[in-house]
Amino acid sequence: MKKLLLSLLVLSGINYAGYAQTDAKAKVILAEVSKKYKSYDIVKTDFIFTLESPQSKSKETQQGTLIVQSGANKYKVTMTDQDMISDGKSQWTYLKKDKEVQVSAVDNNDQALNPAKIFTLYEKGYKYLYTGDKTAGAKVYQMIDLSPIDTKTSYFKIRLSIDKTAKQIVNVLIFDKNGNKYTYAVKTFVPNVKVPQYTFTFDPKKYPGVEVVDLR
Repeated sequence: MKKLLLSLLVLSGINYAGYAQTDAKAKVILAEVSKKYKSYDIVKTDFIFTLESPQSKSKETQQGTLIVQSGANKYKVTMTDQDMISDGKSQWTYLKKDKEVQVSAVDNNDQALNPAKIFTLYEKGYKYLYTGDKTAGAKVYQMIDLSPIDTKTSYFKIRLSIDKTAKQIVNVLIFDKNGNKYTYAVKTFVPNVKVPQYTFTFDPKKYPGVEVVDLR
C-alpha cells in the first residue's frame, strides 16, 4: 500500500504558482467553498482512497482518516499501514509494519505536496470549468473540472464534486497522463473538532522499538 500513500500525497497537495479563472460560475462556487472551509478551525474526515490502473488492470482501495487544521500545514493522516503527521515544520511518515518513521522537513512553497491542502488545492495554478449539476439520491453535486496551467504535470485533469447545499468538496478525481485514476472520496466531514495539539506531532516514546530515520 506504499504507493497508495504516495498517490495520496500527489492528490492532496497539487499546487502551482499562478492563478487563472476561466469560468465565472466555477469561480463563484469555489469562492463559496473556500470561504466556508476557512471558517473552520480543525476538520476531521473519514475518506476512501482508490487507485485504478488500467495498464495493470488493478484497483487498490484503502480507508483512512484525515485531521487537518485549516489555514496551517498541520495534519494527521491515518491509514491501515501508514500514518503521516505534520506540525507545519516537520513531517513524520510512520511505516507500521516496518516499525520505522521517516522524518523530513515540510516544504511550504506553493508547489509543496501537502495533505493539508486537500480542500483548497484548486486555489492556485488551475483553469477551471463548471460542467453542470449531478443528482445522486437526494443530493445535488456541482461538477467542476480543473486543468493545470503547468502542462508538465503528470496529470491533465482533476474533477471536483461539490455538495451544492453544504458547499463542500466530497470527491476529488485525478486523471493522470498514464491513464491512472486517483479518487479521494469524503465519507464524513466534521468541522471544529477538538483535538490535543500533540495530534500533530510524532512522539517516538509512544512507539517502543520504532526506528527513526531523519531525512532532514
